[in-house]
Order: sequence, then C-alpha cells, then structure tokens
Amino acid sequence: MKKFNKKTAVVLFNLGGPDNLEAVEPFLFNLFNDKAIISLPWPLRFFLAKLISKRRKPKAQGIYQQINGKSPILEITKNQAEALERELSFSGNFKVFIVMRYWHPFAHETVKKIEKYQPQEIVLLPLYPQFSSSTTASSLKDFQESLSDDFKKNITIKTVCCYATDSDFCKSHALLIKQTLNRFYQGNFENIRLLFSAHGLPQKLIDKGDPYVLQVEATVAEVIKQLANIIGIEQDKIDQKICYQSKVGPLKWTTPSLEDEIKRVAQDKKQPLIIPIAFVSDHSETLVELDIEYKELADHLKIVNYQRVPALNVEGHFIKALSKIVINVEKNDQSNYFYGDEVKRFCPKKMRYCTNPNPCYV
Repeated sequence: MKKFNKKTAVVLFNLGGPDNLEAVEPFLFNLFNDKAIISLPWPLRFFLAKLISKRRKPKAQGIYQQINGKSPILEITKNQAEALERELSFSGNFKVFIVMRYWHPFAHETVKKIEKYQPQEIVLLPLYPQFSSSTTASSLKDFQESLSDDFKKNITIKTVCCYATDSDFCKSHALLIKQTLNRFYQGNFENIRLLFSAHGLPQKLIDKGDPYVLQVEATVAEVIKQLANIIGIEQDKIDQKICYQSKVGPLKWTTPSLEDEIKRVAQDKKQPLIIPIAFVSDHSETLVELDIEYKELADHLKIVNYQRVPALNVEGHFIKALSKIVINVEKNDQSNYFYGDEVKRFCPKKMRYCTNPNPCYV
C-alpha cells in the first residue's frame, strides 16, 4: 500500500449539539442565526434567531432531558475521529480534527489546533454524506472564513463535497438493515416496509437548486441494490419509501413526511423499519424523535413491531468509507467533486448549489 508522506490534517464537520441544558438556547441561537438557515439580512436575522431560540428553549430542553441532558453527537464524533485516524495510520501521516457548526468545538477553536499542528495539507470531510447548502456549504464556508489569509497561502486545502453513493458507506447501511431484520423480523421481508428517513428541508431551497433530495434518493437506490445483493433477493421485492422528518416552521418542507408514511404503514397493515439515511451518528433526531415520539405514534396506530436501524456511528464499513475517501482525494490533484467512489463531478447543472465552485469545494 502506498504511503503518503505529507503531514495531513483531516477535518470532520458536523452540526454539533448542546453539552448541557444551559447550552440549549445559545445552540439554537447559533443555528437560527446562520444565514444558510434563515436568509434574512442582519440585524433582522439576529433578532429573529433570538426570538426563536428563546421560544423553543423549553421544548428543546425537554427533548435533551430524555437523553441525559445533552447531545451525544460530540462524543460519537470523537469516536469516529479516533477510528478514522487509526484506519488512516496505515496509509500515512494523518491527524483527524473535529469542527462543529453550532456548538463547541467551533471552527475558530479547531483552526488554532490545526495551525499549531502545522500540516502540509488539509482535507475537509463533512459528516453530511448528501450535500446541502444548509449543512455542508455552511460548515465549509465557516471554516474557510476562520483561516487566516497567511495560513491559506501556504497550504493545500482539499474538500470532499459529498459521498452519497460511496460503496462502503452504502454497504454499512445495508449491513445494519440486515442485522436489524434478522434480530426483529427473522430476516424476512414479509409485511415489512423500509422507511428511509432524512432530515427535511424547506422545499424552496430544493427548488432553487439544492441537490440534497437528489442525493438522498441516490443513496437509497444504492443501499437497496447492496441490500438485495447481500440478502439474495430481487430489488423490486423490497417494499421501501423515502420520507422526511424534523419539520420546523410554517414553510412547505420536503415530502412525504415520516409521520404520514407511518400512518400509511398502519393502513396497509405493514410493519415499519426506520432507517436514518442522512444521519451518520445518533443524536436527538434519532434517539428522541425516531425512538420515542414516532414510536408513540406507532403504538397509537396499533403497529405491533416498530423498529429502527442504528445510525452508522463507528460501524466498520463506514469508517473504511471515510478512510477511502480521504485517500482518493489525496491521490487526486484537481478540484474535488465527490459523489461515489471516484473524485468527479456528478450533480447536473440545474443543481446550482452543488456545481457552483463556491463554497462547496476548493
């Protein structure tokens, strides 16, 4: 195996979450004060973020009280970073850093550590497999703005846009689905409907050219392909549906909703298996929204066997996928468009948020 001699910093990006109940309101303020989330000009966005975060604080604190008073996302991301660094150690001199968008460690905090490390190259690796201007682009832009001009002049920065159809990433999902089927459904698909749930977005963002929905659909298609191959059945024998969760506010969001699809499962006298397809680590949307709130809906609808597939977390094929992605980007000297197993351009031109070279990739 070829070893890379360059001293390389790999930066993992995620949204972050409050580390105690007192941090809930400032975390929410940081979220809603992001221009990628609320596009109003400052200071209108500032005052609206203040209002929303104050109003949502009690409900959000109640959510986090159900999971030990904090988000587990930082701890899980640290575990992912450690696992990735071990995997990359066989290929060269890599050190993995973490940046969270809306709570510690912020980009400016991690940048200080990276500058002290003095790498020759940086690989930016979002933990958002499917690109969106509201997640990937926002995180990358925030990081770039935190770097000093002098530091940027003297270092190569490579950026992973997305990896929605990467074979090992999708295999990780497929294997976890198979394990859950074996555990709770005796390994068969009779009366089972797979509900692939992704975090929703305002539909107007998709209409303007955000490729998130396109990439979620591509991920599901590849996961179904791999799952059918692993289990040994035809793809069209797998009853499945893509849906969206976590709607906030009065705007029209991506559909169908997970709530509506669970109701449809009950009407069709099926059993739902929920797969968090756009989350790579467990957090409030999986541990509370999926495991508690939607479970209560299923119980109310008299659904007998409501189950969820675990998030990827530190599953071996997922860590392998991240390692392979870094190595592939290291081998490639051109601008980085990443969608599957190769560094290339994928999204059609109408997806302007994806193909516009700023700030998706460098």
